[in-house]
Amino acid sequence: MTAAPLFPGFDGLMSLSRREGVDIRPTLLRVLTDLYVQASAHSADEERQFVELTSRLIDQVDDATRAAVRARLAIYPATPLEIMNKLGLRRAHPGQTVPLAPSIAPTPPEAAPRVPTEAELRMASSLAMRPNDAAEISDMFFAANASERAQILHNLNETPLKASARIPAARAKRAIETLEMAAFAVDADSFALEIGEALILPARIATQVVNDPGGEPLACAARALDMPSAAFQRILMFLNPESGISVHHVYRLSRLYDRLTERSALVMLAAWRGSTMAVTRAKYRAALYDDERNRARSAPSQTRPATQPGSAPIVRTGTDGSKR
Repeated sequence: MTAAPLFPGFDGLMSLSRREGVDIRPTLLRVLTDLYVQASAHSADEERQFVELTSRLIDQVDDATRAAVRARLAIYPATPLEIMNKLGLRRAHPGQTVPLAPSIAPTPPEAAPRVPTEAELRMASSLAMRPNDAAEISDMFFAANASERAQILHNLNETPLKASARIPAARAKRAIETLEMAAFAVDADSFALEIGEALILPARIATQVVNDPGGEPLACAARALDMPSAAFQRILMFLNPESGISVHHVYRLSRLYDRLTERSALVMLAAWRGSTMAVTRAKYRAALYDDERNRARSAPSQTRPATQPGSAPIVRTGTDGSKR
């Protein structure tokens, strides 16, 4: 099944849910539902994709997640009919969706969900992202619009993915001072250089974070450094003069920053770091493999000398030059 434009990278993220001891399908279903209900109407293709993806997840999540999704879709006027039937919903009036009475469509009894063991919880809380998964999360975040990015960051706080370690306080404090000075000087290059060094990001990712017009990646980077809200607002106003004069832009990002958790920012930081490994492997794997084969084929064969060392008789001469 191909990835849906409504939620790019979905199939890649679904691979995480198949790992032993880890289940992020409830989070994926919540994200998919939240993204769908943000729009008042959808095309036929978007609706079909939503039905396909949601149908796969509804039967595989816990009761609490199913109830939360059911509540969201119960008040959404454009809920697809197939999903309504699957969740036991009916449309009483045009534009209104209400739950079915138990006598009309009784829900079959389900076995109580298994409570994860302590070991499984520890495993889930420290699941490191594979490079391909990290690249898909990073690409999905950069390709999303403002509302989708906010929802992604909100849901990252609840995922079992392993977050990056906190930046040491002394290093973060020094970075914040340097970033403020670069912002006051409107020096985006120096700003990106410091972001890359402080967060251990390659220049390509650091530049993309700083130059992103939406500003959400910059908010993640600042939160990963535990930057005070006032300092982040000053950077917003000075780093990019065109965006800084927009009251709406500064206010929107300031509100996002105040709600952004440290864990969400550090999980996104882990995705940015992991995505670099995926790009590097894709770039060099084939070349290195062929080089090894070519090196083996093109290596010249070594020929033995006609006369081996020690095989010729030793001729000794005396001091008068005569042979002995």
